[in-house]
Amino acid sequence: MNTSTFDWSCNHTWKTSAKNTMWCVIGCSIGDFGTILFFQITQIPWTVVAIMILAIINGLITSIILETLILMRQNFNFKSAFKTACGMSFISMISMEIAMNLTDYLLTGGAMLTWWIMPIMLIVGFLTPWPYNYWRLKKFGIACH
Repeated sequence: MNTSTFDWSCNHTWKTSAKNTMWCVIGCSIGDFGTILFFQITQIPWTVVAIMILAIINGLITSIILETLILMRQNFNFKSAFKTACGMSFISMISMEIAMNLTDYLLTGGAMLTWWIMPIMLIVGFLTPWPYNYWRLKKFGIACH
């Protein structure tokens, strides 16, 4: 598909890509928030950067696990589901994770979960990869779910 003729106005693709992005946000936030909360509760003296790197890694892992399970429920075998989950949305997941953690850092000054930061992190985490997911779905017909 030629970029000059690329269509950003397809409502169906925006809805489908929003659904895909939401599953990714849910998967990533489980590992991300869980890691930050763990360090917040235990007060283990790691640097903010180290906690956020671990939160990003754990967010990627939980997202891949969730996406693999969703694909297996859609009759993919484990190997195909895992490969699809790893390959199709990795750029999306990384951008989401970085955006969420950067938002946390900029608004709280550290790796800290509060009642008001989590919705902001989730919104930023959703909006960051959504156009990429739309583009990928529209151009290649490739979706994770």
